[in-house]
Amino acid sequence: MGHGALGIGHWLFSSASPASPASPAPLLPSPIPTHRVMAKIFPVHPDNPQIRRIEEIKSALSSGAVMLYPTDTVYAIGCDLNAKSAVERVRQIKQLANDKPLTFLCPSLSNVATYAFVSDTAYRIMKRLIPGPYTFLLPATKLVPRLVQSPKRKTTGIRVPNHTVCLELLAALGNPIISTSAHLPPDEADNGIVRIDPEMIQSRVELFDRLDKLVDIIVDTGEEPTYEVSTILDMTGDEPAIIRRGLGWETAAAWV
Repeated sequence: MGHGALGIGHWLFSSASPASPASPAPLLPSPIPTHRVMAKIFPVHPDNPQIRRIEEIKSALSSGAVMLYPTDTVYAIGCDLNAKSAVERVRQIKQLANDKPLTFLCPSLSNVATYAFVSDTAYRIMKRLIPGPYTFLLPATKLVPRLVQSPKRKTTGIRVPNHTVCLELLAALGNPIISTSAHLPPDEADNGIVRIDPEMIQSRVELFDRLDKLVDIIVDTGEEPTYEVSTILDMTGDEPAIIRRGLGWETAAAWV
């Protein structure tokens, strides 16, 4: 890597005071600290990812790196689910309050069942929709870090992406990967529909330039950013419900 992921992660993490778990109100993270070393860019073929590159990225993630990477929806900021300091940094970058959960990627439906309780109804629907542009809200198991899940509902958001590079990284890492939209500030939603200001749309180069001092590595497949978000399905109740209309929501609506 172009710089030490652990060293930078430690500097960023230690610069903010962690929120107390007993705090009665959600606290915003400290202002985003930056460093002068730019992120290392890894060019990766979108359809046939180079094994050596995937292994290099995997090693960086295992060491606590934060990355910018493409998915089957928007570009995302992410890290190893189990790298606590890296997850803290992702929350700082997105300026997320401590009551806001983070979504993560899994490679398969069977792997999802390791991190969430999947009812028979949820299983039947998810089997029809994944891999694809869907985020499923599910009750979390004990394997999901508290830092990632919704503290009140004990739920988590999980995706199985239809994206070759994401799936290769998941297979290599062996752990889920945090996946939160690279849009800064966080997206605004109106009646469940995310609205993106056309003036905010950036090219790949502009997006990389904007974030290269906040992340450690950038996965460059040559894909330009899109602003079509995932559809969110709440699978925690007796009746599954679409709570955000994004890519593929019409298909999901046929099964909910």
